[in-house]
Amino acid sequence: MIDTSAREFEQQRPFLTGLAYRMLGSLADAQDIVQDAFLRWHERANVNIDSPRAFLATVVTHLCLDRLRSARHRRETYVGPWLPEPLIERLGVEPDPPDNRIDAPVALMLALERLSPLERAAFVLHDLLDIDMAELAAALQRSPTACRQLLARARGHVGEAKARFPIGREEGARVAAAFFEAIRTGRVEPLRDLLAASAVLQADGGGKVTAVLNPINGGDRIFRFFRGVTAKPAGLPQAWSGPLLISGLPGYVSIDAAGILQTTSFAVEAGQIVAIFIIRNPDKLSGLAGLASLPASGSS
Repeated sequence: MIDTSAREFEQQRPFLTGLAYRMLGSLADAQDIVQDAFLRWHERANVNIDSPRAFLATVVTHLCLDRLRSARHRRETYVGPWLPEPLIERLGVEPDPPDNRIDAPVALMLALERLSPLERAAFVLHDLLDIDMAELAAALQRSPTACRQLLARARGHVGEAKARFPIGREEGARVAAAFFEAIRTGRVEPLRDLLAASAVLQADGGGKVTAVLNPINGGDRIFRFFRGVTAKPAGLPQAWSGPLLISGLPGYVSIDAAGILQTTSFAVEAGQIVAIFIIRNPDKLSGLAGLASLPASGSS
């Protein structure tokens, strides 16, 4: 039998996991933080707490702030671009209820990386999770005036990154399948029309596997990059997942000839790809190998 305090915590778990993921960019770290918060909640099971959500948001926020401060040096020495751990959602499967989903587009997560830990916490709590100013001030242990200043600075850095790339699921699946087919076959000519002139590609290998160390800017340069990669048999993927949603963007999971797993996702505007995000760092892909189980020859 689940006691009342445990049941109350479970009601808040999706909210807390979303808070921690947006703060840290890692689902595994977010789940660890939430479990630590549960232990602290359990220790106070006999204490009357007026607002469990506010109390737990404060606990998770401070645990995340501690984790962010300790991670700053690791981020500064990270090899190549850093991308947030991908969140996978199958197309054709009923999506989670809104309260259980982590709505965290990659562009927003990258923009949040430019913020100080306190600015990030203020923006996530207030602008993304709708925590009111009084609760925000209590969570950050700052005055409302100081919190407004943190929010103003954060919004200035984040800009328009909060906006989603509006694309239907069917259209997203079409883009992902067309892109994969071009890479699978090595017939990359269709990518010329699929890539926007201003497109950018970022790849995260974390220094663990081979990946592009600097962003590739421009649709033509990206096209030539893939033309070079697919000119060699080792550059052709051997298996793929079929179209997925990856952190809210259309994409897929694939395995190359060397057995390296990767996710590839696309930001799409007006029918063209404006950004490509590739994650190859194995630390961020634990548990995804089973998704890329179909032979490439079965994709067409």
